Amino acid sequence: MELLPTLSTFFIILSAILVAIGWRLVVKKQYKAHKKVMIAGAISALAFFIIYMSRTIFVGNTSFGGPEELEVYYTIFLIFHIMLATSGAIFGVITLTLAFKRNIKKHQKIGPVTSVVWFCSAITGLMVYLLLYVFYDGGETTSLLKAILGT
Repeated sequence: MELLPTLSTFFIILSAILVAIGWRLVVKKQYKAHKKVMIAGAISALAFFIIYMSRTIFVGNTSFGGPEELEVYYTIFLIFHIMLATSGAIFGVITLTLAFKRNIKKHQKIGPVTSVVWFCSAITGLMVYLLLYVFYDGGETTSLLKAILGT
């Protein structure tokens, strides 16, 4: 299960790269390629979400294992990342819905905002991964199911 955080982080970074490519394609007025790349980005983000939630439910979340004096800063950073990721996901669903409904005017207005939020979310997500698994040894991991069921 140690591979899952790396795999989920890979997919979220891949989704951000695909969004960047998609943004470039729309600027070049390559709309069909833009659509394909953005759908691939959305699928990559969905793969991240499925892996992340599966790990959270069945394995649990890893606490910060770095120096105690940095824990409060990590926690603030994590909360900021969670807010970005949540808003990015909501913006993403809205942006995709507008595109699929062919409401292109609104899609064009919200798309750049969504992309910037997504990039920031991906970068902060990568930083959370690095802080938990690369720079420091991860702390305790507790399963959500164990926490709920008290087992």
